[in-house]
Amino acid sequence: MPHAISQATLADTQAARSAMVDSQIRPNKVTEPRLIAALRNLPREAFLPPSLQAWAYADDDVKLGAGRVMVSPMVTARLLQAAAVQPGESVLLVGAGTGCTAALLAELGGVVTALEEDAALLAIARPALQAVGASVTLVEGRLAEGWAGGRPYDLIVIEGAVEQLPETIAAQLAPQGRLVMVKAGQGRMGAANVGQAVIGRPTQGGLSFVPLFDAAVATLPALRRAPAFVF
Repeated sequence: MPHAISQATLADTQAARSAMVDSQIRPNKVTEPRLIAALRNLPREAFLPPSLQAWAYADDDVKLGAGRVMVSPMVTARLLQAAAVQPGESVLLVGAGTGCTAALLAELGGVVTALEEDAALLAIARPALQAVGASVTLVEGRLAEGWAGGRPYDLIVIEGAVEQLPETIAAQLAPQGRLVMVKAGQGRMGAANVGQAVIGRPTQGGLSFVPLFDAAVATLPALRRAPAFVF
């Protein structure tokens, strides 16, 4: 009986992944074949605690606590399609969370360094990445500082909306590299307000950003703008 239950559960999650791709991903202008294949194959539920696994394929962020989320499948897919990671490129993922996006980047051929500062999320990400066989270097450190040990990066991906991009992170991008993220919308602190996904490339005057699409993503607490002093 345990084997039969296991097979039934496996079939259910495979069906959920297919439904996610066919109803959330492909209708939202995601067409890159390697990315679609990776999304069909990667078990998102492996990157969530048991109490949240039922929400793995929902069309929404999954709240992880302490203001952190697993970003929705559609937003993740559109960001990674825009990032256009190529095999062998060095990639820094800022805000790795439980590791799901890091695994996708590795599946696409990136040489991935995944940075996280939350110990509880790292405790989920480490065994999850190992379980799916993802080749990812998971590191612990302050998100706002990036990870200088692997610089310069061909690609930097930030998981979670950004109110203020630290210059420390921008400086870790290679001269011909690109950075993809969601600029946070305006609204209550920590809420998933409609922001704008952007791609940035280095210029002599700093990063130059091009808008990609609107995206409602919870703000990454470590990259909030410092509150202004009011007299």
